[in-house]
Amino acid sequence: MLDMRMFRDHADVIRADHAKRGLTTENIDRVIELDSAWKKARYDADQLRKERNQAARGIAEAKKEGDAKSAERIISAVAELGANIEALGQRADDLESERDALRMRIPNVLHDAVPVGPDSTGNTQHSLHGEKPKFDFEPRTHNEIAEMNNWVELARAAKITGSRFYFLKGDLARLELALQQFGVDFMTARGYTLVQPPSMMNRRAYEGVTDLADFETVMYDVQPDGYYLIATSEHPLTALYMDEVIEPSLLPLKMVGSSPCFRREVGAHGQADKGIWRVHQFTKIEQVVISHPDDSWDCHEELLANAVDMWNALGLHFEVVNICTGDMGTIAARKYDLEAWLPGVGEYKEVVSCSNCTDYQANRLRMRYRTPDGNAAVHTLNSTLVATSRALVAIVEQCQLADGRVSVPEGLQPYIGGQTVLEPSNW
Repeated sequence: MLDMRMFRDHADVIRADHAKRGLTTENIDRVIELDSAWKKARYDADQLRKERNQAARGIAEAKKEGDAKSAERIISAVAELGANIEALGQRADDLESERDALRMRIPNVLHDAVPVGPDSTGNTQHSLHGEKPKFDFEPRTHNEIAEMNNWVELARAAKITGSRFYFLKGDLARLELALQQFGVDFMTARGYTLVQPPSMMNRRAYEGVTDLADFETVMYDVQPDGYYLIATSEHPLTALYMDEVIEPSLLPLKMVGSSPCFRREVGAHGQADKGIWRVHQFTKIEQVVISHPDDSWDCHEELLANAVDMWNALGLHFEVVNICTGDMGTIAARKYDLEAWLPGVGEYKEVVSCSNCTDYQANRLRMRYRTPDGNAAVHTLNSTLVATSRALVAIVEQCQLADGRVSVPEGLQPYIGGQTVLEPSNW
């Protein structure tokens, strides 16, 4: 959430940001109103405490002078003041809770470079990479290729679990493991520390990293324990230092996370989203950085460069797009998406999302670093490196051969014993 000082000192900046997003400003006004009432309740309580302290001194004086009636009158007044102080304290707590609950629904302030647009049609191309593959045959979809080679079991997975789960078999399963190790090796060679997080988080931690009002519909909750299965390792890794003060010498903290991810993925989707593209469980290698505020925009470009370099190393064709105001979520101040070309459906589809969340998550998580003038919020950043199921789709479609087999990207060949072509499973 935004620092309360933004509402007190720079409300015009938040209102201007809402205008770019096409949002109304009632919530901003309400936060400021609640904050003023909260400050007044606290001030009034402090004044009554002073009055009570002064009155309490009179009790001892009255008793010393033997004036029992005055002492009783003052004791009664002090008790009444105490009740009023308690009531004002409760009012202040209620106002603060309402104020901060509303703050958590107000989105981050966007970077000036974010293009203005109503929805995904307003996203702009940032860069284009690799050569678009050409075929002397009609390219197939990944679903058709997987079925030809017996690599994926969708119907049997649905039978034992439900739709949008799958068994992965044979060489395609081996390639999925290769992608995981390739991604981890790629990032550790660049100085990132491998972290394998827990696969569940409690509600308070999850509220720190995402807008649950918007995101909870796509999450799996685990009852009666009150946990959520993680939708990405970004979430537990970002919350790693929740409620802590980080020594500035540790910044930036650079992590590469490897984890299973779980999403309900509700809603209707198109033909390109069938098969293993949009599923409820998948594996993802994620980049996360916790940085000093002065360094976060450089870190954002570094995360994008890491993703671009890795996908270039796979020899695939893709574009990078700037996400516009109307397609931006609550948390990020700026976001790039990397979209891979899927020749089977003739579309670019998102495979990487790279975000700078500035201090928005850190304020929710109470995650700070030491400064000479006190503690200040860190900045948090995240970027997919590779979601393996989506990368498999891009590889299968871009590297498909006329006979239905798939050539293995050169960078992945050492991870599957030097094999150059994925062969069909025999059952």
